[in-house]
Order: sequence, then C-alpha cells, then structure tokens
Amino acid sequence: MSEEEFLEQSTIRAKIDELKFRHRSLDSEVLALQETGVTDQLKLARLKKEKLQLKDRIAELEDRLTPDIIA
Repeated sequence: MSEEEFLEQSTIRAKIDELKFRHRSLDSEVLALQETGVTDQLKLARLKKEKLQLKDRIAELEDRLTPDIIA
C-alpha cells in the first residue's frame, strides 16, 4: 500500500467516524423528542431522513475501504 493510499484510507476512516458520531447524536435527539411526548412530526421526519442519509453515506465510504475480491 502506497503512502497516498494510506492517507486516503485514513481520511475515509476519519470521515466515517465523524458521520457515525453525527448519526448517534441524531439518534439521541430523536429519542429525546419521542420521550417528551410533544413530538413535532415534521422535525422528527427530517431527523430520521438525515439519519438514513448518513447511514447510506457511511456504507458507501466503508465499501471504498473494502477491496474488491474477484472470485
């Protein structure tokens, strides 16, 4: 693995960690909204949509770290 590839993978891992942190934060925010009983359905829907987008982006970046194996 070249130094450039190592740096790229390090950057991708850092981005994944950042996105996972944001995803966990949104999860906490969603739970807090649901527990209060006074839920703003529009805000809740937006938060859930953002969580799904983050999950998709995390999966995309994780796929870039996994080498393609030709069987």
